[in-house]
Amino acid sequence: MSSLRPLLLALALALAAVPCAQGACPASADLKHSDGTRTCAKLYDKSDPYYENCCRGAELSLEPGADLPYLPSNWANTASSLVVAPRCELVVWSRQGKAGKTHKFSARTYPRLEEYRRGILGNWSNAISALYCRCS
Repeated sequence: MSSLRPLLLALALALAAVPCAQGACPASADLKHSDGTRTCAKLYDKSDPYYENCCRGAELSLEPGADLPYLPSNWANTASSLVVAPRCELVVWSRQGKAGKTHKFSARTYPRLEEYRRGILGNWSNAISALYCRCS
């Protein structure tokens, strides 16, 4: 077993260096404004089967405490990638007015919302109609 440790360590380091793990998405810890103030989360309207093309297009930046039971009309059912800052949580709903299915996204990068189930047959890509973002 001890002869496998160097090999496993080398493999782990090689995998950590692969950029496609989060693609073009910013790291969760990088969600800050240039003046150092905090951003709770960012939503993006473009994702792609290739991770390096995710988190592109229009961007909606959410401040801590953002409470939007009705998203702006150009953002309702549009988000397909998102990033949540450390010590923050994004709660989303599938219908306006905080109705329908709900999901909590914790601090990390979500390059393809198609990979997160919403009910039996659905997913969260282009399905977010309301949200609340909070940070501790």
